[in-house]
Amino acid sequence: MIGFIIAGLIIGALARLIKPGKQNLGLLATLLLGLVGSVIGGSIASLLGTGGIFELNVLGFIVSVIAAVLLIGVAEAMAGRRRVTR
Repeated sequence: MIGFIIAGLIIGALARLIKPGKQNLGLLATLLLGLVGSVIGGSIASLLGTGGIFELNVLGFIVSVIAAVLLIGVAEAMAGRRRVTR
C-alpha cells in the first residue's frame, strides 16, 4: 500500500512536469490524480496482458503517466470553469 502511494506521487509529479502551463493543484490533488492514473494505467496494461493491475511494468507506468496528464487537464478545466461561474 505504501508503495502504491509513493508510485502515485511519482506518477502525479511526472504528469505535472509533462503538462505545460501552471497547474493550481496541491499535493493531495496531485497524489489522488496520480493514484487514479496508476489504477487506469495498470488496468490497461493488464488488459493488454503485460501483467497484473498492481504489478509494476514499463507499459503500465507509461500509460499511468499519460492518464494522469489527462486527468490533470480535466481537473484544471473543471477548476477553471468553477472559478468563472462564481
